[in-house]
Amino acid sequence: MIRAVVVDDEALVRSGFRLILNAAEDIEVVATATGGEALAAVREHEPDVVLLDIRMPDVDGLTVLRELRALPDPQRPAIAMLTTFDTDEYVLTALDAGAAGFLLKDTDPALLAQAVRTLAGGGVVMSPKATRSLLGSHPGTGEADEGTARVGRLSERERDVLVLVAEGLSNAEIGDRLHLSGGTVKDHVSTILTKLRVGGRVQAALLAQRAGLLERR
Repeated sequence: MIRAVVVDDEALVRSGFRLILNAAEDIEVVATATGGEALAAVREHEPDVVLLDIRMPDVDGLTVLRELRALPDPQRPAIAMLTTFDTDEYVLTALDAGAAGFLLKDTDPALLAQAVRTLAGGGVVMSPKATRSLLGSHPGTGEADEGTARVGRLSERERDVLVLVAEGLSNAEIGDRLHLSGGTVKDHVSTILTKLRVGGRVQAALLAQRAGLLERR
């Protein structure tokens, strides 16, 4: 059973997400919280996944994200940011700060449950359409442009793996898709992160989006 916590300042949003996710046989929302309650709720319930509103009036999502990312590794959940706008300027900051992706609050219920499964499996969740809108409204810096150039220097197999990382697949799912062993996929991902000079899968996924790899599929 995947354990989830939903953090949002609006009670209606919290109850709606709880209702949707608890309808899935393999997901249980073990707690909901406001921003100010989030850290205590996560410490108490030790969820696998946290869905975290990025804009809250009491304690904002970026502050909560940093608090959760500072937890000891065994207690640190996978975190996806919730936002109403696909061009939310704070999303890129959250991704750089360690969020494993972001979801629009009007995400289809079936896709919401799948996103939680992806997060629990170590994948990333980023709507390609929303990410294109986000990147289009916030053009890359010279550093980001250099990163997309590094994408072009990956081998064909590495680009195949990177695309699947950007689509949110876990290492096991990538291995199934490309008929590779788990160890081989892990090695490819490690090599990709090194070549792209990024610290994690989310940053690699953003570079894949900037380089247009997902649009070619």
